[in-house]
Amino acid sequence: MDKKAYDVAVIGGGPAGLAAAKAAAEAGAGKIAVIERDRELGGILQQCIHNGFGLRHFNEELTGPAYAERCLGLIKHLPGVCFYVDTMALAVQNDNTVVTSGPRGITAIKAGSVVLAMGCRERTRGAIRIAGTRPAGVFTAGAAQRMVNMEGVLPGNTAVILGSGDIGLIMARRLSIEGVRVMACLEIAPWSNGLTRNIVQCLDDYDIPLYLSHTISAIHGRDRVTGVTCVKVNEAFRPVAGSEFYLECDTVLLSVGLIPENELSRQMDLPLDPLTGGPVVDQNRQTAHTGVFAAGNVLHVHDLADFASEEGAIAGRAAALHSSGQLAAPPGVLPVIAGDGLRTVVPQLLSDPGGGENIRLFVRASRPREKVTLEAAAGGRVVFTRALPAARPSEMIVADLKTDRLPKTADHIVIRLT
Repeated sequence: MDKKAYDVAVIGGGPAGLAAAKAAAEAGAGKIAVIERDRELGGILQQCIHNGFGLRHFNEELTGPAYAERCLGLIKHLPGVCFYVDTMALAVQNDNTVVTSGPRGITAIKAGSVVLAMGCRERTRGAIRIAGTRPAGVFTAGAAQRMVNMEGVLPGNTAVILGSGDIGLIMARRLSIEGVRVMACLEIAPWSNGLTRNIVQCLDDYDIPLYLSHTISAIHGRDRVTGVTCVKVNEAFRPVAGSEFYLECDTVLLSVGLIPENELSRQMDLPLDPLTGGPVVDQNRQTAHTGVFAAGNVLHVHDLADFASEEGAIAGRAAALHSSGQLAAPPGVLPVIAGDGLRTVVPQLLSDPGGGENIRLFVRASRPREKVTLEAAAGGRVVFTRALPAARPSEMIVADLKTDRLPKTADHIVIRLT
């Protein structure tokens, strides 16, 4: 087994991983390994040829591949950064050694600290248990996106999209541009799970109907999909009798949620948040395992790559400081709780709060609301407020909390919407 030594090892070469490598280098890490299982760096960005990336991170609107190239251009000439592409991370051992398999064979990368940035995967038909036969023509939206944008292959001629996640909405527009007739987009929730701009630009602009509180109850066809049965659901997401209707199609795209890719985290027995699906972390994005950090979609699903890059930078900088012995704080101990109106909050813990540093909070609303106030309460008093014009589950809320506002007697922090 080949053995290598690095200050920081980053698992994943998507937006979070590339930002982590850049931040680690800027924080003084001399040797950084970026491990990517695909043939090239960039992660999901490579197949996202639409624009809308980089507005926060680069103050410029870019396509996905252009965003990836911009991120890569910032680090590829640094002498201390080494890229392992077409390489799978098999395990992270207790001493922060990453065991990999790739063109160079089995390699053990001993790192001072590790950044987990493995991204996420799509939920499939089996996960949501749609009844019916098993014909060809059922794809996840991301798989169809790769087929169309990178392989130049259309999945079918007439499509129905289940779910209103951003990839599904973007594929509704992409297929329409390529001449595929998109019959409808169905969403089981009473609100859309995609960004408002994507609803407008991808559905409204192309006259594609969106059926809220609807789902597919059955897929029909033997060798190939011939159609789907659609049904309205009630507040408990149960089918409403008599509301069924049939849509003829030869393709079904599933945009029904993303799952953080945490097999390595489970191997390490890291505590996972049941709501985000990712590891529990502190403000440095350090997990319960000292020296192991997490960022991006492996931690919680982001709606913008810019946010994943921001979080990757937090984790990368902290990983470099830990590797050099400058980050003395152990994993967090002060709980941060999602209160009224919120579904998730990251980070879930604070370690050694104090000194007036900014803690970047990423939170998601549990349901759509207009004109709300984001609050943080600790020690029986409100320590932070911010007025918001609206809060939607599909759009991340980002806020900075100063630690010097926290009472020293606080034993937890509650983040809520009022």
